[in-house]
Amino acid sequence: MGDELKSVDQEQEKPERPCQLTRRYFLRAAGMSGAAAAMVSVPGYGPMMANTTSLPEKRIAKLSALEVDKPVNFTYPDKGSLCMLVKLGVPAGGGIGAEGDVVAFVATCPHMGTPLLRAYNAKHKGMGPCRTHLTRFDLTRYGIVISGHATESLPQIMLELREGEIYANGIRGLIYGRSANVV
Repeated sequence: MGDELKSVDQEQEKPERPCQLTRRYFLRAAGMSGAAAAMVSVPGYGPMMANTTSLPEKRIAKLSALEVDKPVNFTYPDKGSLCMLVKLGVPAGGGIGAEGDVVAFVATCPHMGTPLLRAYNAKHKGMGPCRTHLTRFDLTRYGIVISGHATESLPQIMLELREGEIYANGIRGLIYGRSANVV
């Protein structure tokens, strides 16, 4: 019985495969590449992201009249679009002024259109929570979503500073419920 048992050598060499690429891996990679190429070729896909719309200019406020963390409400581009201008006291994406800390956003949640007036959070330099689904937005980083159900940033009002006066002249993003920001 001793001679009949054969030990399996762990070091036994396995035949090398000439190609390590399996058919399954090749098809998966080809499918993913094809999907990526299809997305890039969709007309308007690239420009759709954070589209900026130039709109008629409107005077909003005097820079010298702004106080840190004291929001100023206004309407833009029409009377039905509530917005908020605020001097954050810290630099912000898209901010104007000497410190780059003055920003403005549409005060409507992009998820379901809930008004966000009086939802400014001075401690966190954010907006929210939205009372519908508790979404919060970071105003120092272009109004991006911090938490909650919204999937898009708050539309940011494009500002310009001339001779101490703040003017709105466009919107980055889309106001809730519209197919275009055109007045």
